[in-house]
Amino acid sequence: MSTDTLTINIQPVAKSRISELDFNNIEFGKIFSDHMLVSDYKNGAWQAPEIVPYGNMSLSPATSAIHYGQSVFEGMKAYRAENGDILLFRPYDNYKRLNISGDRMCIPELPEEIFMQGLEQLLRLDAAWVPPTKGSALYIRPFTFATDDFIGVRPSSNYKFTIFSCPVGAYYNAPLRVAIETKYVRSAEGGAGYAKAAGNYGAALYPARQMQEKGYHQLIWTDHKEHKYIEESGTMNVMFVIDGVLVTPTTSTTILSGITRDSVLTLARDLGYTVEERRVSIDEIVAAHKAGKLQEAFGTGTAATIAQIATIHCNGEDLDLPEIENREISNRIADELDKIKTGQAPDTHNWVYRISL
Repeated sequence: MSTDTLTINIQPVAKSRISELDFNNIEFGKIFSDHMLVSDYKNGAWQAPEIVPYGNMSLSPATSAIHYGQSVFEGMKAYRAENGDILLFRPYDNYKRLNISGDRMCIPELPEEIFMQGLEQLLRLDAAWVPPTKGSALYIRPFTFATDDFIGVRPSSNYKFTIFSCPVGAYYNAPLRVAIETKYVRSAEGGAGYAKAAGNYGAALYPARQMQEKGYHQLIWTDHKEHKYIEESGTMNVMFVIDGVLVTPTTSTTILSGITRDSVLTLARDLGYTVEERRVSIDEIVAAHKAGKLQEAFGTGTAATIAQIATIHCNGEDLDLPEIENREISNRIADELDKIKTGQAPDTHNWVYRISL
């Protein structure tokens, strides 16, 4: 299917639901835009996509994704530029990672034209849903899942790819209190921790809930062998500023290669900060805090961009970090990223995909 011949059939809604949305009071993930893109994989090929009204899907009780977990997803955002254009942040990287995750889950590669042309036409149709308010965005959820109605452990022969969106405000409204997890694991070497597979998130809910009941927002995951080295924080990559150096765990088969993570590290280097990607032990973090050298800690991800960590719970003790407003590196990078995403700063890395309306 070439980019010149891709045809997308569009079935517009009879009446938009945008009147339900208060742009000044947007809850994350509660109201969904009018349309969604769908494409089915059958007979060994992805079919021409369609844009249809957002709505429920009809599925067999035997749908194989429900039973055997062949399901992957992405998360990305669109922003409103000052001239009204829609700005997507690094969509090609989301497309590439969707296929990396899909390969791990035995899902056939999705053609770039279905993802990119479908996404652009969907956003043109639902352009009014991209919030004009500062601090808001249109969250976009592409996902693929197996659709065989068959009970048996094998890769499906049929799949569905879908993109829908929802306007969002801030994911976290306050700095986070996190606890280092030393019993449960998010992933193990050789597993699917590097993929955005649905099962990774389902398995993380139970230990996260246990800590939430103790007053913490999220976990800091540690390695599966020794529970000695830090990996991620909740659903985000995690970073620390220790004595002026930005430190983060190296990506691996157990750690998701975050697009926001890469953006933050790239901008940090652009701004002249020293960056170290390496193993980070719990002992190092505790020692740095004790010595007064742990200056910042934060998570990075699409939903929150940069989520400041105020407290780290470790070995029965709360390690309180410096005030958020005094954090130089993360605040400066967050501000720079926001300006790039919204077209207010030069895009020297060609991260922004502009849709002119």
